[in-house]
Amino acid sequence: MTRAAAVSTPARALWIVVFVVAYGTNVPTPLLLVYRDTLGLGPTALTAAFGVYAAGLIPALLLSGPASDRLGRRAVVVPFVVLAGLISLLFLGAASSVAVLFLGRFLQGAVSGVVFSVGTAWLGELVGEPGRSARLTTVALAAGWALGPLFTGLLAQWAPAPTVLPYLLHVVLMIGAIALLRGIPDTLPPDRRRDGGPVVNLGVPADARRPFVLVVVPVAIGVFAFPSTAVTLLPLLLTPQMPSIAVAVTGLVAGLTLATGALVPPLARRLGAERAGPVGLGIGAIGLGIALLGVALSAWPLLVPVALLLGVGYGLCLASGLTTVARLAAPSERGALTGTFYACAYLGFGVPYLLSALAGGGGLAGPLAGLAVVSAVAALLLGLPGARRLVTP
Repeated sequence: MTRAAAVSTPARALWIVVFVVAYGTNVPTPLLLVYRDTLGLGPTALTAAFGVYAAGLIPALLLSGPASDRLGRRAVVVPFVVLAGLISLLFLGAASSVAVLFLGRFLQGAVSGVVFSVGTAWLGELVGEPGRSARLTTVALAAGWALGPLFTGLLAQWAPAPTVLPYLLHVVLMIGAIALLRGIPDTLPPDRRRDGGPVVNLGVPADARRPFVLVVVPVAIGVFAFPSTAVTLLPLLLTPQMPSIAVAVTGLVAGLTLATGALVPPLARRLGAERAGPVGLGIGAIGLGIALLGVALSAWPLLVPVALLLGVGYGLCLASGLTTVARLAAPSERGALTGTFYACAYLGFGVPYLLSALAGGGGLAGPLAGLAVVSAVAALLLGLPGARRLVTP
């Protein structure tokens, strides 16, 4: 039996559902340049509109994992998959309302928090092997996150109704995803569910707290610090050098960054989870260094190699973190610990806003350089033998 044939039909269906929800989360990303013009948003407000996604997502991650450990996976995931399609309809009003834009991003974060954390645990239980399920999840998320902005950038640049058509396309995809949910069984029967317990449960076993805090958390933050910087700040900085193609280039950069992440699971498997995280942080630091060169030279074509490097960095961090979490979690708390990992990862969405705020009225070169240095130092520390031993099975 081949490896592809070993994946069950329900697992493939859930993979598609996670992919389609992930696709929708980045549909607004290339449109930020459009919203900047139609709504008159400055750089700080624009990065805040991107980052408010995490404000909705992190509480949902922390609440939904424990809830699914008590109620089962289906009962938690299905309503939020339906809501994901409805939110794309809400975004149809974002071009004329700052409030709708921020509300849509906040709700999109909440939905994503539920589907990504509980869906990851659900898919892992359907597949059965932690390393393989982590790689499948990485590909589903990265492919969805990549194709969403790529198609949106192309449609928004050259098709009619740039703030309408991309969302309607996602609604059509969501209808198909919702139909697939009917054939996916719950993997957490009543006799294996938690009986009561706290509403918020981080799911970190007592003997895993040290490796989680010292190793998993830094790797998790790197997951989205890299792509969020690539798809917000860098295109904004170089927009004057991209007249008439800025929206398409933004979609291309987002697509390249996130698609590259979908291609790195084989590399992550060869490296092993304990090495993939530090290597990912180091490659991300190199990408940020080249980004600084591109800003200094006003050379927007350098966004292409930057996108590739930051994509490799984020993909390695994601695969490493998910594999490590699957090893550390107790079966009855896998949903909770997965949600905690994603909550830490999505703190990276606040990095562009933080860099913009630190820059103030000045340039972003200093804050970008600081992020590159922090990433490089973290890579070196986590690459030490003592740190690797903490998460080696």
